[in-house]
Amino acid sequence: MRQVSLREFRTRGVKALKEVPAGETTLLVGQNGPAFFLVPVFGDVVKEDRELRRAMALASLRESWRLAEASGTCQASNGEIEAEIERIRSTTDEDPECA
Repeated sequence: MRQVSLREFRTRGVKALKEVPAGETTLLVGQNGPAFFLVPVFGDVVKEDRELRRAMALASLRESWRLAEASGTCQASNGEIEAEIERIRSTTDEDPECA
């Protein structure tokens, strides 16, 4: 994985990325450390976007679970969790934009 500074990316743009081999993920780094990943797209953009969003949601859930367990607030029963999932699914079924 290559690292490119945010400043270089902002000023040189495409030229800064030409030095990165095709298909390699790039990490944009700012003064305060890593800021963004640039991930190449292969094939179906919609499918890859969906997979990336799934991975990000899973990472967010894992972090939430870790925080909840650390704070002792992880008190939801399996039934409550299933009810919440069903509530969200019924909402997304009604709104095609959420699918």
